[in-house]
Amino acid sequence: MSKRDVTHLHGDDPLDEVPAEVWKPARGQKVLAFLRNIWRQLTSMRVALVLLFLLALASLPGALLPQWSLNRVKTAQYILDHPTMGPILDDLGFFAVFGSPWYAAIYLLLFISLIGCLTPRTFEFIRQLRAVPVLTPRNLARMPHHEKVEASPGLPPVEVADRVEAGLRRWRKVRRSEGDTLTISAEKGYLREVGNLVFHISLVGILVAIAVGKLVGYEGNVVVRLGEDTCLTAASYDDFRPGLLIDGTELKPICVTVDSFDATYTDAGIATAFTIKFRYQLDEDLNTGNWRNGQVQINEPMRFDGERLYLLGHGFAPKFQVTYPNGEVRDYIQNFQPTDPMLLSEGAVKIPDPPVEGEKKQLALVGIFAPDTFVHAGILTSIFPAPNNPGVAIQVYQGDLGPSYSVYQVNQDQIDNGALADRGRANLLPGESMTIEDGTKITFTGYEQWVSLQVSYDPAQGFALIFAITMIAGLMLSLTIKRRRVWYRISPGADGARTVVEVGGLARTDQAGYGSEFSSMVALVPGAPGSTDVPAERADSFYAT
Repeated sequence: MSKRDVTHLHGDDPLDEVPAEVWKPARGQKVLAFLRNIWRQLTSMRVALVLLFLLALASLPGALLPQWSLNRVKTAQYILDHPTMGPILDDLGFFAVFGSPWYAAIYLLLFISLIGCLTPRTFEFIRQLRAVPVLTPRNLARMPHHEKVEASPGLPPVEVADRVEAGLRRWRKVRRSEGDTLTISAEKGYLREVGNLVFHISLVGILVAIAVGKLVGYEGNVVVRLGEDTCLTAASYDDFRPGLLIDGTELKPICVTVDSFDATYTDAGIATAFTIKFRYQLDEDLNTGNWRNGQVQINEPMRFDGERLYLLGHGFAPKFQVTYPNGEVRDYIQNFQPTDPMLLSEGAVKIPDPPVEGEKKQLALVGIFAPDTFVHAGILTSIFPAPNNPGVAIQVYQGDLGPSYSVYQVNQDQIDNGALADRGRANLLPGESMTIEDGTKITFTGYEQWVSLQVSYDPAQGFALIFAITMIAGLMLSLTIKRRRVWYRISPGADGARTVVEVGGLARTDQAGYGSEFSSMVALVPGAPGSTDVPAERADSFYAT
């Protein structure tokens, strides 16, 4: 109801004195109109394309920046290396892009937009399939493709129409009568729209599959040394990422013992294959003590009970023997983190409880491990990733370790404020030692290898693959098939002359490329150029444009 209508109803009452309840329908209509306009904008193809572009743009930080879910050590190190922007990016969710609220908002809007676009298009396509081809235009000469030919002598319009229809196999066609004149309308290329719909429906399916995986799937990463028995549960994972509906208590444990790790490298040190052989226990095996044999390679996971076991990487754990001034000997081992393709690794062995009375003298062995040692000007590096000549370079600190923020690093603040004092540095090969000023002797005794495993469960992964295949198939259909129409107007010739056929063609999506096919459409007319009914010596005399 407008203001004019209200004024008319209330006579001379000023608009300001009109009862508020009279305006409620108008306000409600405005709200509905606003919501309807928002819905139309959201479900337009233009907005869907914009959202798809935004989703691709929002995914870039996930590819360019380290992510907490993939590598917590590198992510933490990136934040430390960028003290200004690092914390800001972390607060904005750039190190957990695919789980951030703003990424989920774009994802959800795109999902709604695609559903809103596809629903009316699907019903419209069904309506088009049920409808008969459109009427033949009055003036076919205006069509992008047009020919006018004469049929073979003695053929009436009905027989010409029968032969044309017989040649229009796989075309949707209809014959109509306009007095003595017959018309044929034919259409082809509906698979183009089918491919378009399949592409977009598959895109929606992929979004749904990903969403299902985020709800009920999970991933767990753990580092396992060779020979160790490890039961993989939610509590034992170094990094566990459950879905929104998973709390980890319902997971079935998997016990694993990695027996061997084999790596193959080129002469330049480029890895060509990683393989682990292991034993594992599932379900009843945990009660019977039975062990099964398994093997995993990079990008070739092992599957069991819907779960997949991946090999993500490997590294080394140097071993040290520390002999304290009181004669007590202890052995230590710590995983080091690879930092380059030659597997030069960094780490720290922290000893918070040394058997030293009196003054607190905690130890920290900070250094690097080289699988194939090369020393130049006192600097140790690795020249090959295989452990041909292992060695370490360690910096020894003694004092108060303070709070620990990373298993691979010591607290730098403790070094800066003098709480951890520098006690010397040395490059060591297996069996070599160094002794610090209080008599503590540190010996490098060798190394062990570790592998990084991931257990992943995603029940919708197979569906995502199927939708990806159908999406590609739909895209190929929509790109290769052209939607086109052809019309024939078949008129009897005057005073016993030959039947005249006028042919018009229209490619609705791509005019280029229809010319050669249109010639074959004209050739369906008996007696037209290219028709099998036309003598070759008379072909040029049968038609005029």
